[in-house]
Amino acid sequence: MYYLGIDIGKNNHEAGFIRDDGSHVGKSLRFSNSREGFEKLLLFMEQRLPEHEAFCIGMEATGHYWLALYSFLREKGFVLHVINPIQSDSLRNFHIRQQKTDSVDCFLVADVIRFGKFSETHLADEDILVLRNLARFRESLKDSCADYKRQVITVLDQVFPEYDTLFSSIFGESSKAFLKTYGTPDQVVEVNTKSLATLLRKASRGRHSTDKAREIKSLAANSVGLTLCADAFAFQIRILIEQIEFTEKQIDEIDKKISKQLKKLNSVILTIPGVGPATGAIILGEIGDIGRFSNPKKLVAFAGIDPTSYQSGNFVGQHNRLSKKGSPYLRRAVWMSALIAARYDPVFKAFYEKKRREGKAHGTALGAVARKLLYTIHAVLKANEPYEVRLDTIE
Repeated sequence: MYYLGIDIGKNNHEAGFIRDDGSHVGKSLRFSNSREGFEKLLLFMEQRLPEHEAFCIGMEATGHYWLALYSFLREKGFVLHVINPIQSDSLRNFHIRQQKTDSVDCFLVADVIRFGKFSETHLADEDILVLRNLARFRESLKDSCADYKRQVITVLDQVFPEYDTLFSSIFGESSKAFLKTYGTPDQVVEVNTKSLATLLRKASRGRHSTDKAREIKSLAANSVGLTLCADAFAFQIRILIEQIEFTEKQIDEIDKKISKQLKKLNSVILTIPGVGPATGAIILGEIGDIGRFSNPKKLVAFAGIDPTSYQSGNFVGQHNRLSKKGSPYLRRAVWMSALIAARYDPVFKAFYEKKRREGKAHGTALGAVARKLLYTIHAVLKANEPYEVRLDTIE
């Protein structure tokens, strides 16, 4: 038996063969992440392998850079083992020379496959991959939108520090319409009350009008905000508000696509307390095939919601801090779902309150809810049956 290990890089990969006894079969091959490079790998495999010799292929799941080569080799009919880079790192630590060198690392990957003690990274089916990509892109846009909002608040704190008292939300429709037109107190003072009232009436659908216009003008006239660079600040606010509105429209578009994809999958995930379309899409996309997790503890660890442990001599204890390993997307979605479940679902609310009565802090109690939620997710997805409320599960 021969083993081909492939070390994955952004622009170039490295491949090398080893035999059953771990000895190298010649030198490794460096090839580009392109069709020409992939064809070069096929020729390398043909030249290095004895005729009719069985072999296995292993590669590291480094970022997203492995996907193109993986797809190419799968289409050619090869069976591949994709491993987490952490596993090859563990083997690397046993070598005296511990620096990362691609020509050495490909043989280490082959060794991991040869030893056979590894857990594979599974590529989910296409429908789940679509959902994962949409959900991750949505999170990226949400983060961008939140950053734009922070920038708006930073500018307003300088030029119009009293502004946050005027509207229930700085980023409500009325406030955004106002800020796009009048970003600084000086601009507000210069506009007549009637024009301002007309803008507010239209943006608020009649809820705000002349009284609100007078309130804003009075506050602007007495503002202690900066008057330096007022035009630049007003321009910055307008551009940021437009960016927020544009990004929010994009998120709405993604939500429609996510909803369509969830209907196609017809998953029971949305029957679980606290899980909505947005969080459900992330959870399904990140988990992929629930069969990867033989028990719920492994799913909890994958989400990074397992507590960290420490050891001193024969004593082993646990910190309340989360390990935060695994998928940050899954962890974030489960945490948000746990917040909602602890507030509105009778089982999870009772469980949260029980932890609080035991003296647990809010964050610790919520972490326990998140772990319980993952156990529920594991059970529901494994059985492929809708969630049912069971008050006897408050443990």
